Amino acid sequence: MAGMLLDGSIVTDRPDRVEVRDPFRRSVVDTVPIATSADIEVALAAGKAGAREMAALPAHERAAILNRAADLLEGRVEAMASILSQEEGKPITEALGEVGRIPELLRLCAFEGTQLRGETLPIDAQKGAEGKVGYTVPTPVGLVLAITPFNYPILLVTHKVGPALAAGNAVILKPASATPLTALAFCEALVEAGLPPGALQCLYGPGGKVAEPLAADPRVRLVSFTGSAAIGDRLSRVTGPKRTLLELGSNCPMVVLEDADVELAANAAATGGYINAGQVCISVQRLVVDRRVAADLIDALKERVEAIAVGDPLSPETRLAAMVDEPQAARVEEWLGEAVDAGASLVTGGERDGAVLSPAIVAGGTPAMRAAREELFGPAVMVMAVDSPQEALAEANAGAYGLSASVFTGRIDEAFSFAAGVDTGMVMVNQSPLWRADLMPYGGRRASGHGREGPRYVVHEMTEPRTIVFHGVDR
Repeated sequence: MAGMLLDGSIVTDRPDRVEVRDPFRRSVVDTVPIATSADIEVALAAGKAGAREMAALPAHERAAILNRAADLLEGRVEAMASILSQEEGKPITEALGEVGRIPELLRLCAFEGTQLRGETLPIDAQKGAEGKVGYTVPTPVGLVLAITPFNYPILLVTHKVGPALAAGNAVILKPASATPLTALAFCEALVEAGLPPGALQCLYGPGGKVAEPLAADPRVRLVSFTGSAAIGDRLSRVTGPKRTLLELGSNCPMVVLEDADVELAANAAATGGYINAGQVCISVQRLVVDRRVAADLIDALKERVEAIAVGDPLSPETRLAAMVDEPQAARVEEWLGEAVDAGASLVTGGERDGAVLSPAIVAGGTPAMRAAREELFGPAVMVMAVDSPQEALAEANAGAYGLSASVFTGRIDEAFSFAAGVDTGMVMVNQSPLWRADLMPYGGRRASGHGREGPRYVVHEMTEPRTIVFHGVDR
């Protein structure tokens, strides 16, 4: 019976618990307690005290804790990957890859926390300010609330918690209700590594009951949220005058121009559209293709997609398993049906068995279709034909989102033109928009949110400059 981390202790004895279910086997993996209002108050009080303690710790001590936790997690990759695979339905090979990234990511966070620098200020550039000395010192914001989604239940936790702790903050973590077990195992490693009791809390429960009261409380000084645009908008209305980092999803276009390497593009789309059953914010959703090569690309992609092994997530041969739950799979199935009813054609896939949806390709997509404008978050790619690079760019910029995009072309001028004109936070050239390195700045524009992840960038987001000026004393 799993518990929550509260003021340094694992707490299990709460009247209300929620089941964590394996979406492939349709069985219960474990249960976790739902935090009460009293638990929320304990977490806030402990977090406020923990923030003071973390700020007082020298950077090298904070780094040492994170490095010890990285060493512990390195020996637990297989066990944690098994938990992750069961609670999310992610293929075990992908789960091993996700958990395997965490030790190095934590070490990167530890390093960046030791590299924070202030600056000297040219005070004497202002008349009347001669003889004064000014400088800035980066200081932790204080107590951080991290709200994480189900689709990468340890990677995205680490991208929020690691930099926050490295910069000298305390954290209250509210992981997704569907995937809390991996997050708890991560927190336990940090506690075992010597993290002060108040520095990290991990609470579970519905967003309206747990996340929103935490976000509204003035003791929380920064909210970092990854999830849907609708919930991000709702959260931003309750946070009050505090900083927010919002990663709110997308509908990523992958543009394939006439001169592109079709085989290379097909390989990228077959990966970028279907990893984690398409439940990735930067998954390929719209395949915007020059009409002259569209048929060739569809043929090449169809061959690769039909070769994706669908099955038990714990089998090493499986490449696509269950979505996070049956309602989400049914929603994607419905959207694909709507597109077909509106004139698109289902090239392959789209059959559902519970939470498992076979990988699909939809050809003949139009801007009016829901799957072309909203975030699908499922194992399907919609092909949209265009007649020119200019039309491709216009389609890439259509809609509300702006997280990531990509372009396939052999012409450097077309690549530069697309990169300069597309209204997204990230652009990939001759790779799918799914590609990410943990150290790079990651984030979007427009409805995709604001702020950047990536350890170097987050430690700066989670600190504030303190300005100090020494004035001369008249004698």
